[in-house]
Amino acid sequence: MAGLGNAPGRVDERNGRLNACVEHVISLPYEVSPVLAVGAWFKNTLCITSGRQAFISKTAGDLDTPDACRAHERMARALLASIDENPHAIVHDLHPDFHSSRFAARLATELEVPAIAVQHHHAHIAALCAEHGVTGPVLGLALDGVGLGSDGAAWGGELLQVHGAEFRRLGHLRPLPLPGGDRAAQEPWRMAAAALYELGRADEIARRFSAEPAAVTLLTMLQRKLNCPLTSGMGRVFDAAAGLLGLCRKMEFEAQAAIMLEQAATRHITVHGWPSALAQGWDITADGLLNLLPVLAFLANEFDSSERDTEYGAAVFHATLVAALAEWVRQVAQQTGIVTLACGGGCFFNKLLTRGLCERLEPSGITMLTAQAVLPGDTSIALGQAWVATCLHADRGK
Repeated sequence: MAGLGNAPGRVDERNGRLNACVEHVISLPYEVSPVLAVGAWFKNTLCITSGRQAFISKTAGDLDTPDACRAHERMARALLASIDENPHAIVHDLHPDFHSSRFAARLATELEVPAIAVQHHHAHIAALCAEHGVTGPVLGLALDGVGLGSDGAAWGGELLQVHGAEFRRLGHLRPLPLPGGDRAAQEPWRMAAAALYELGRADEIARRFSAEPAAVTLLTMLQRKLNCPLTSGMGRVFDAAAGLLGLCRKMEFEAQAAIMLEQAATRHITVHGWPSALAQGWDITADGLLNLLPVLAFLANEFDSSERDTEYGAAVFHATLVAALAEWVRQVAQQTGIVTLACGGGCFFNKLLTRGLCERLEPSGITMLTAQAVLPGDTSIALGQAWVATCLHADRGK
């Protein structure tokens, strides 16, 4: 950090401010323009670039309370005070209603610099490029709960091609409806019901979820497409699987369903090893749509009884998911000639998914990049936003 400033006293003062609010320092592959990235909504961090370094702040938490929003703004100004010049841009998430996005617009106006919006999953993959010093094109597998897509829909199961400031959506998961909107993200039984509906098995919803007073109403919502926005989020597929297995009907903490599903699968695999993936557990369309409804149908078929091995079901789900993702990536790698795959998003906290996919792809000559210095979830979004903005500025300067 000694390069920030000239006079020793000023250097010490600025380094003190950085040390107070910075959690990680990432070395970049070349010198970049100074930009300030303000992150997204959940697990918010900020990132400022200077020279060949990116400084990532401590987390302000989820920006859903006044205290968190104030902490976020204080950290932004502390980071700005640590460099000798105004940033060339303020960078934020594509979602216009996040506090971070609104603050970015105000700050950009105040500093008379551009505000740049970066799509959420582009940022996930860009963060890995920044961390690993990758400047060429990569395939990006971005798997999480939700992020606003460039088409205005809820994304979260995306296969991208990313090259610096540019990205292209090559494929995505077959969307599922979210019955009840955001509430479906807290109640996995709703995602299980949505999967049954998409499978043409709507008549099973009331019986399977008879303990849920809203089950009949939810069926009507699905039939009439009322408050049932579509999502391609992988997190919701994990929820559907956990709901169908009866592992988790309603969540008491974030990602509980996915965690319980992974834990159940791990218990089976520890004793019995990996089960075989379902041969017909998925399909991939010519335009890159990955459909996981077949594996969810298997869970619904095989585990609709009082005597069921949910751990086996969870393991089969993981084995099939890994095989499906590996085939999806291999197909696109063959089409594009790109053999570097960056894997980002909160689903890659799942060790079975991450290790299983790496083992599947390695024989194909595909190099898999995962988060090492930073976490794969939303705490890395600001780093990715900053990297996209610096690449954009570099492209314009050519």
